[in-house]
Amino acid sequence: MNLNLNKHFRKDYDRLFREDPSKANMFLLLVELADKNGQIIFKGNSKKATKELRDLFLARFNDPLEYALGKEEKSVGD
Repeated sequence: MNLNLNKHFRKDYDRLFREDPSKANMFLLLVELADKNGQIIFKGNSKKATKELRDLFLARFNDPLEYALGKEEKSVGD
């Protein structure tokens, strides 16, 4: 997937990553899933949607605590 993530998104992601890496990666996953209007539509009840989102999260990230925007783009830490 080729997303054009702007500087503001990266700042938000970095801030979230410092607080809680898995929260930041869930934020990234939601951005990746959203349509051009920023909406995500799950079919079925909320329990099914929660399970689907969890499964997508685990499939998307090898390590949910790892910085996911790429080493060259990392601006937190070191």
